[in-house]
Amino acid sequence: MSVWEIVELARHPDRPYSLDYIRRLAPDFIELHGDRLSADDPALVGGVGTWHGRTTVFLGHQKGRSLKERVARNWGMMHPEGYRKALRLAHHAAKFGFPIVSLIDTPGAYPGAGAEERGIAAAIATAIMDWFRIPVPIVAAVIGEGGSGGALGMAIADRVIMLENSIYSVASPEAAASIVWRDNSRKVEAAEQLQLTSREIVAMGVVEEVVPEPKGSASADYDAAAKSLDEALFRHMQPLLDEPAPRLLQHRYDRFRYIDSLIAAEPHFGPKID
Repeated sequence: MSVWEIVELARHPDRPYSLDYIRRLAPDFIELHGDRLSADDPALVGGVGTWHGRTTVFLGHQKGRSLKERVARNWGMMHPEGYRKALRLAHHAAKFGFPIVSLIDTPGAYPGAGAEERGIAAAIATAIMDWFRIPVPIVAAVIGEGGSGGALGMAIADRVIMLENSIYSVASPEAAASIVWRDNSRKVEAAEQLQLTSREIVAMGVVEEVVPEPKGSASADYDAAAKSLDEALFRHMQPLLDEPAPRLLQHRYDRFRYIDSLIAAEPHFGPKID
C-alpha cells in the first residue's frame, strides 16, 4: 500500500470517529459541554464513562458524518474554546483521580480569523503546558488524522499509540507541498517525505505501538476496530494506574524530551546538530 493510499484511508469518511469508539468502550458515556468561559466547541467531544470498571474521562475530535454535522463540528478542527474545554475536563479528572483517554483525529486546529482573534496559538500552547501538570494517567491514540499542533495539543500523554492506517504529521501533505514547493499538487510527494505513517512514526520512537486494524481497514468493521483499540489502550493504561503522581509527571516530561532529542529518528534524519 502506498503512503498516499494510507493518507486516504486515514481520511476516509466511513472511518470510525471518536464517538464510535467511545460508545463501544464505555456504553454509559455522558458527554459534558462548554469551557466555562465563553462557549462549547462541537469539534471536541468530552465526558466521563466507565471503562474496565473505572470511571474514565474521554476526549476526542469529532469530524461529523453528514455535511450538516461536519459544518457544525468544523470537520474536527478545534477552536480555542475546544482546548479550554479539554483542560477543564482534564482538571476534573485530576481532582477525582480519573484516568484520561484522548482520541486524536483532526486535520489541525482551525486557522480561521475568529480562532486567531480568540487566541488559538495561545490556547494550544497553554494546553501543551498544562498537560504536563495533570497528575493522572493519560493514554492518547491517533485514530485517523493527527495534524500539526492541533493534534499535539491533545496528544501530550504518558503513552501514545496509532491505529495502523492513521497518520501523524507536523503538517498535512497539502500544506507541506504549498510551503516547500508552493504547489499543493505535489501532495503525494510531500506525504512520502513527511514520513507520517504509523510504521514510520513508531520506528522514530514518537509513539509506543501500532494497533492493527481489521481486514479492509477500520471502516470495514467498527466493532473489531474498537476491540483492537480497547485492548491496546488498556494494555498501556494498566501499568500507569499505580504510578505515583510525581513519577508519572516526570516520565511524561522525559518522554517528550526524548522525542525532542531525535535519538530514535537519527537513521531517518541524520544526527541532531547542536
